[in-house]
Amino acid sequence: MSDDHDRPGDPEALGWTHETYHDADEPPFDEESPGRGSAMVPARETLPERIYLLPIHNRPFFPAQVQPLVINRERWEETMRRVGNTPHHTVGLAFVGETAVEELGHEHFPEVGTAVKVHKLQGEDQQIQFIAQGVQRFRIQRWLSKTPPYLVEVSYPREPVDAEDDEARAYAMALINGIKELLPINPLYGEELKHYLNRFSPHEPGPLTDFAAAITSAKGHLLQDVLATLPVVARMQKVLPLLRKEIDVAQLQSEISEQVNAQMQERQREFFLREQLKVIQRELGISKDDRENDVDTFRDRLESLVVPPKVLTRIEEELDKLSVLETGSPEYGTTRNYLDWLTSMPWGVRSQDKLDLAHARQVLDRDHDGLKDVKERIIEFLAEGTFKGDVGGSILLLVGPPGVGKTSVGRSIAEALGREFYRFSVGGMRDEAEIKGHRRTYIGAMPGKLAQALKEVEVENPVIMLDEIDKLGQSFQGDPASALLEVLDPEQNVDFLDHYLDVRLDLSKVLFVCTANTLDSIPGPLLDRMEQIRLSGYIAEEKLTIARHHLWPKLLKRDRIPRKRINLTEAALKQVIEGYAREAGVRQLEKQLHRIVRKAAVKLLENGQQSVRVSVNNLEAFLGAPLFRKEQVLQGEGVVTGLAWTAMGGATLPIEAGKVHALDRGFKLTGKLGEVMQESANIAYSYVLGHLSEFGADADFFDSAFVHLHVPEGATPKDGPSAGVTMTTALLSLAKHRAIDRSLAMTGELTLTGQVLPVGGIREKIIAARRSDIFEVILPEANRRDFDELPDFLREGMTVHFAGRYPDVAKVVFG
Repeated sequence: MSDDHDRPGDPEALGWTHETYHDADEPPFDEESPGRGSAMVPARETLPERIYLLPIHNRPFFPAQVQPLVINRERWEETMRRVGNTPHHTVGLAFVGETAVEELGHEHFPEVGTAVKVHKLQGEDQQIQFIAQGVQRFRIQRWLSKTPPYLVEVSYPREPVDAEDDEARAYAMALINGIKELLPINPLYGEELKHYLNRFSPHEPGPLTDFAAAITSAKGHLLQDVLATLPVVARMQKVLPLLRKEIDVAQLQSEISEQVNAQMQERQREFFLREQLKVIQRELGISKDDRENDVDTFRDRLESLVVPPKVLTRIEEELDKLSVLETGSPEYGTTRNYLDWLTSMPWGVRSQDKLDLAHARQVLDRDHDGLKDVKERIIEFLAEGTFKGDVGGSILLLVGPPGVGKTSVGRSIAEALGREFYRFSVGGMRDEAEIKGHRRTYIGAMPGKLAQALKEVEVENPVIMLDEIDKLGQSFQGDPASALLEVLDPEQNVDFLDHYLDVRLDLSKVLFVCTANTLDSIPGPLLDRMEQIRLSGYIAEEKLTIARHHLWPKLLKRDRIPRKRINLTEAALKQVIEGYAREAGVRQLEKQLHRIVRKAAVKLLENGQQSVRVSVNNLEAFLGAPLFRKEQVLQGEGVVTGLAWTAMGGATLPIEAGKVHALDRGFKLTGKLGEVMQESANIAYSYVLGHLSEFGADADFFDSAFVHLHVPEGATPKDGPSAGVTMTTALLSLAKHRAIDRSLAMTGELTLTGQVLPVGGIREKIIAARRSDIFEVILPEANRRDFDELPDFLREGMTVHFAGRYPDVAKVVFG
């Protein structure tokens, strides 16, 4: 022990004194103790019968070890103070595994541990550090204190060993050889360990076995098993496999290190040789460095391009800068990337348009069934381009519900023209830099999507589709809709400026095709720059043709199932359309057909069937109960069917008016109506209230009637002015006590003076009426032209009445 009591880690700080202390039942302790690494075990009478315990967690401590230990000062300071007050300065170390200190109890301590001598005790901050010299195994006989400080009564078992026993000597020699084999391949065991090993001999197999176990990296529970094994031969039998495993791991690590070193040396050698070769070739003038290679690459690209003079001047300036920059400088990488983009633009490279109307019709008819008016509009557009000699600079906007084929129409336009096609979605785009590029001063700057599109397609006149243009976002980073104003203006995009390229790009030859579900969210200035083509939804007959010609063959081809193995009948296909996929588009129809294919594939594999027939009788086994039932047109007093337009297509909209009581006048609205629709209801109520006698109703009906107007379905938000005529008719039917006795639907906005104003979505509304088997409708007079422009198959069989004022409506409804 040190006599320097002024050090902060002095044993006196922990209460260690030089007073002689004897337990009542212990003999005095001899201060002379074996030195470090000694294999000698003190005489039995020098070891105390009572010792304090310390738990260790990582691995057990062996009698052959001398090792520094660090323990928590707050928890074990009292224990170490009591150990210091003993004359023997001996403490017991017991392996408790992963047990947390907070959960530790006396039952977690093993029966066998190691008694150690404490040397050079130091206490600093929250830790106590000392050197533990393993002395002897102990076995716990009785617990004297089951809470910290732990005090136990122990015995020191000794194993009788016959040093001349052949088996013991053989195992001892095997352990010594294994340790010597481990030393040269593991650098952790150095020269000092060799001297430590020389203290052991085959005549002392116990300490030798403990030492061999201590130098392995085996799991703690395996080492504890070794520590608890007292017969030396049995202990050797357990240690030898652990030692062999340690040797194998060390050899593997050595081999891996050698391989890594060899690869590193080979790469370093190759690097030095390549660098020397570059220098030699440069001196001889037979090779170029990286900078010259880059400059030549960029100049080679320019040979096949027709670069505008201003752009060529910029490129030459950047090439001059690149030729004087060091290849390792950040500026070199920035300039090289900039030149890479500038020389990758397709300056002056254009594809030849196929202005052949017959070819265009063939492509459109092959890819799309129905959409006759849309195809005609595209053919007109191409015919105009035939006379101009060019269709570039035009901006088409395809508007329609989801799943009607807007994106595929754009792809067909590109194929009909023989142009390259590039599509990117602007839905949710919030950063205008996505359109116009980032400034080159920013880290990670890149050109905008349009410059990237031109680089990828490698021509100046592709077809670029801007998908979901009605879903553009806005944020603090800018307004991409405003950035698109320059792109989609034929008068401005001839000199489009990308912030990264910082030169003018000619986008006037690009054919832009945009898609949207609705026009409401598209800014007016942006919408003004585009030519609208509406795709209104499909009726059941069109869906049947699309499913038969496109969707069903595509699904079978994708899954590689022969068509003859799954037989879908015509009646079943109609039932799928009517009962499971009644939306305006065909995306849901494709999903339902895919469900049929999947379930049929299971039947083909599990039941060993050669073919599966899907008919109306077993359709529910494939798709479950129908999602839609046949829409029943509501009829009765005060009930009228209206027609509505939604983003998903057209729909029928029944409106119900009922008299609640006759105690007081009142008017109530339900059905989750928007502000505009509530105003339409109030206008209808006021109009009917003021003109009851004109329509042959009781003029005093509403004076004492509380009227409730409801628009099913109640959970669906509804808004718009086109239900004004329908609401008025429902209130008039209630007042006249006359129900509409036939399938009749109507739409139109009503003014307070009885004018019937035009509404939108006539095509979608006519489709919705036909879907519900309603073939008589009332439309505003101003929408006559919209109806006349509908395809013949939609107008066929329809009886349409046009009304300019509400009395025209009342005449049709009530005669």
